[in-house]
Amino acid sequence: MESLRERKKAITRRAIRDAAERLFAERGYDEVTVAEIADAANVSVKTLFVYFRSKEDLVFADTELLDRLIAALAARPADVSHAWVFVDVLAEAAGDGTGLVSYHRAYGESPALRSGLLRMWAEFEDRVVEQLAAESGGPATPAMRLHAIQLVGIVRTTTSPELRANPDGLADWLREAPSLVEG
Repeated sequence: MESLRERKKAITRRAIRDAAERLFAERGYDEVTVAEIADAANVSVKTLFVYFRSKEDLVFADTELLDRLIAALAARPADVSHAWVFVDVLAEAAGDGTGLVSYHRAYGESPALRSGLLRMWAEFEDRVVEQLAAESGGPATPAMRLHAIQLVGIVRTTTSPELRANPDGLADWLREAPSLVEG
């Protein structure tokens, strides 16, 4: 069982993340200051930096989507392709389509986040390759890396400029993407 201190730390961390996510969704990453996030979370700026090293860390500290994708791959029935597993998780994450749209409004166009996004996609690829290797029972291969890149590409395109221009096209894209990866 977690101690009271650990539970309080988790609550504070979550409050900071929630405040940041809300402010980023409302105004965009570049338009929000660390001081505003701290104020919205009812903590000092100093406390915020105890939990997160930088404003950028507030964006990339959450690996929930990646964890869900990897868990779904690990639990994948043999008759379901990797691409369809990704699409199912993304469709669930998108819900009515607003989740991914708000993500892009909050973070997608920020020049300050470009390198962090690239690192995040690389981490996604690495984790997918690890899972594909574990699934095969052998070492990772270049073919697995290529397949991981394609699968991560499905995730990346859900917040692409092309889909941002046509947010209603997300459902159609999620139905089309597996055939392009598998074809």
